[in-house]
Amino acid sequence: IDMDEYPITTELQDRCVNMIARLFNAPLKDEEQAVGVSTIGSSEAIMLAGLAFKRKWQNKRKAEGKPFNKPNIVTGANVQVCWEKFAQYFEVELKDVKLTEGYYVMDPYKAIELVDERTICVCAILGSTYNGEFENVKLLNDLLEKKNRETGWNIPIHVDAASGGFIAPFVYPDIEWDFRLPLVRSINTSGHKYGLVYAGIGWAIWRSKEDLPEELVFHINYLGADQPTFTLNFSRGASQVIAQYYQLIRLGFQGYKAIMENCQAIAAYLTQQILQTGRFNILSQEIGVPLVAFSLKDNTQHTEHEISDNLRAYGWIVPAYTMAPDLQHIHLLRIVVREDFSRALADRLVGDIQKVLQYLDAHPHRVTDEVGTSGALMVPTPQPEVAASAHIPFLSAFEKMFRPGPQAKGHDRTHTKVAVAMVDRLRKGKTKSVC
Repeated sequence: IDMDEYPITTELQDRCVNMIARLFNAPLKDEEQAVGVSTIGSSEAIMLAGLAFKRKWQNKRKAEGKPFNKPNIVTGANVQVCWEKFAQYFEVELKDVKLTEGYYVMDPYKAIELVDERTICVCAILGSTYNGEFENVKLLNDLLEKKNRETGWNIPIHVDAASGGFIAPFVYPDIEWDFRLPLVRSINTSGHKYGLVYAGIGWAIWRSKEDLPEELVFHINYLGADQPTFTLNFSRGASQVIAQYYQLIRLGFQGYKAIMENCQAIAAYLTQQILQTGRFNILSQEIGVPLVAFSLKDNTQHTEHEISDNLRAYGWIVPAYTMAPDLQHIHLLRIVVREDFSRALADRLVGDIQKVLQYLDAHPHRVTDEVGTSGALMVPTPQPEVAASAHIPFLSAFEKMFRPGPQAKGHDRTHTKVAVAMVDRLRKGKTKSVC
């Protein structure tokens, strides 16, 4: 974005930052410009926020004449991989709070036990990647305030609201997780999740100018005018910023509120329908991101991964994955409800899940005790007769497609013979797939 040649892009970005910061209850005066920046996504926003914490901590330690190496950050083990990237790329130790059975987010009490004088911040997640649950930022803030008073430290909080940042203000306005809490110094959110913009836009918002060290902001003028920049990327398009601004002014607070409440209503309905099958445990929470995370009550015959694979035949991509470290024996499926996911689609999805379960129940036990590197149970290749029966409708259509017409000659008939031969091998289980 050449902000000198296209100054309106800067204006639109600043307006978005102002609206989002006030949505997050930043302590701003009426005419005060909020501190923030648009990014490629929440991953870049997290890198920038982490860098700001690290630099501010280093500056403070230098001023006090104390060692400023070996910084650390405290998170839950359920953080998104971008936090691990930040720790690796910028040489920060990541201390993660291990999850426990039945409690799938960071425990604030355990997080406080891990902080020390080298902790640059504690990260709380508003919408866990694994089950969409909101972490208790208010409790974390209260415990950390007490710890800071006892030790003389000044450890802040960053909130990773990639998913929940555009959910909580509209659906759960009474939950205190944002700049209403004094230790929350920065927040990231994704415009391309529930901000309702296509992929490639995130936002990093700081509480005040004091929370963003000036030396991290670069000023360049080779595009014709002074241009401050604090990003890991430089050349990129403005279309996502424009789209975010359009959605914010088009929908407004009430528009976003109506959409997010509908998403939550659909997620609640979908949860009940999945429970009524009698086959699954629900791992997501009522308060959180509008999604349904669930696992099989009995996975001794078939696994969540088999359900995921078979749902693809019906056009659904429902990921199956393992829980965070220390709980990787738990396998789960996740359905994320977006603004275009209707109740009719929910009924169709549940119907297709039931069809998949019926299909799997009709086939022999296929699960082995062998565990792969990911921790997932390995599923052996189906026996030829199972593979054949599963693909008979496809094979018949394949055969019909290549059946020679009355005018077919030479080359066409040769192709047909090859196709028919492939079908025959597939039916007999000699060929596993055709590309």
